[in-house]
Amino acid sequence: MDTNSKTIRLIIFIIGVVLSAVSYGQTSLKEIGLKAGKYKIGFKHYTVIDSTRTYRIHNEFNNRLIERPIPISIWYPAKIEHSNSEQLTVLNYLEILKEEEEWKNLPNYFLLDWFPYLWNTPENKAQLSEKVNAFFNPAPQNGNFPVVVYAPSYQASSIENFALFEYLASNGFIIISSPSRGTDTRWLEGGTTRDMETQSRDVEFLLKEISTYENIDLEKVALMGFSFGGLSNAITVMKNKTIKAIVSLDGTERYNYTVLEKSPYFNLDKFSIPYIHFAQKEIPKEVLTTEKISEEVNYKFQLYNSLEYSNIHRYRFHDLTHSYFSSFGVLFANRDKRQDKSDDKIMASYNLLCQHTLQFLNATLKNEKMAIAFIENKPVANGFSDSLISKQTKKAIEKEFTYKDFNDLAFKQDYQDLIPLYEKTMVNHPNLELQEGMLNTLGLRLSFNSEKKGQGYNVLLLALHLNPKSANLYDSLAEAYFYNEDYQNAILNYKKSLELNPENQNAIDRLKQLKE
Repeated sequence: MDTNSKTIRLIIFIIGVVLSAVSYGQTSLKEIGLKAGKYKIGFKHYTVIDSTRTYRIHNEFNNRLIERPIPISIWYPAKIEHSNSEQLTVLNYLEILKEEEEWKNLPNYFLLDWFPYLWNTPENKAQLSEKVNAFFNPAPQNGNFPVVVYAPSYQASSIENFALFEYLASNGFIIISSPSRGTDTRWLEGGTTRDMETQSRDVEFLLKEISTYENIDLEKVALMGFSFGGLSNAITVMKNKTIKAIVSLDGTERYNYTVLEKSPYFNLDKFSIPYIHFAQKEIPKEVLTTEKISEEVNYKFQLYNSLEYSNIHRYRFHDLTHSYFSSFGVLFANRDKRQDKSDDKIMASYNLLCQHTLQFLNATLKNEKMAIAFIENKPVANGFSDSLISKQTKKAIEKEFTYKDFNDLAFKQDYQDLIPLYEKTMVNHPNLELQEGMLNTLGLRLSFNSEKKGQGYNVLLLALHLNPKSANLYDSLAEAYFYNEDYQNAILNYKKSLELNPENQNAIDRLKQLKE
């Protein structure tokens, strides 16, 4: 069997389509028992267009190409001020499937029959009328909140983890999600690198979309993904420096590392942010044998072993199989008698998964001390038995701090107070070297922009602080002043350059020009 065939088989198994023995579950949002935080929850759903890519509606069976539609779901802390704010039901969420699955006019009574991850049972029908915590499109709460960009599992909906999203929003986070779609149509190819790149690009579209919102703290952005979405997020992190943390809900970066490696953006050195991975229980040998899946899925995690610059927390939930890392799975998926725990244990573990996700985000995006301690602790120290949750931790090694890293810090503070910044940075990174040529080039580049001339002077003054006997740097600073018509400072610095190098012909010529 070739590598691609193995990947597709594993994807099919992991998303729970192949089950040889099933039974019906009975769950509810109420029984999951997530205790909401202090904020009311708003929800809205809309569609935007990515005009840079084409797309085809598969169900229309034609060759017509359109601009790629991006359905977006967003949960946020909200103000519920009027009685006319509509509280949503589970059915309201499932109606979004009709748009995302391109069956806009599908009658609601077909919902539980039409989509493979929903099952038409009396128990599931009863859940459709259950009230959720979110309200439709109320005003956002005042203030700026951290944001979590979510990537769904393989070909799944933006709302697949709505109970987790509501829980996070009630605790002061904004969550934004779009469905997992193929490159050309709704359908993916089978978990390929191309599929991963497409979903990663959709995530990057959402990263741009959040900049249009007024109540988001753009300095506090995390990614979260389930299953295939975890794989897509791993490559997204390697392409974007704005992301501060990543949450993986049994992400397939653990199962399909080779798909990740094939990306042209694959670069482990650029994966240097806090990373938490929640894994499913060990898959029983009976299931592995029946589904022809390698036993290494239970223990191999090459990304974890390969990352060097990221602090990683790796958990295993011993009562959760893969499907139950989503709200859809807990509420609607049939149970596999060969490996699934009872409904009560599944709901209790999903509750704990949500709690651990919140604590990690509170630690990494809000810097809350109690959350940091929670994540650093072993599960038993937090009151959880090893039979329920186990954990491994891997600390990052210190990455070499280069002139590029210093320049990032300088840019962040608009190239102000550079000498104190340098002295402070040297305390933590004593091996930092700022090359004279780099500072000279950067200083001139900024100085020749009339809107950035002050920043350019500051860079050249830092260079002179480090290289006080450089005739060339004084000459460059003089050129910067000359270009910006500050002739008095230009003359002063040309003269200083000549004191250090009397043969500096450029300074001689400039002083003669200025005298005339």
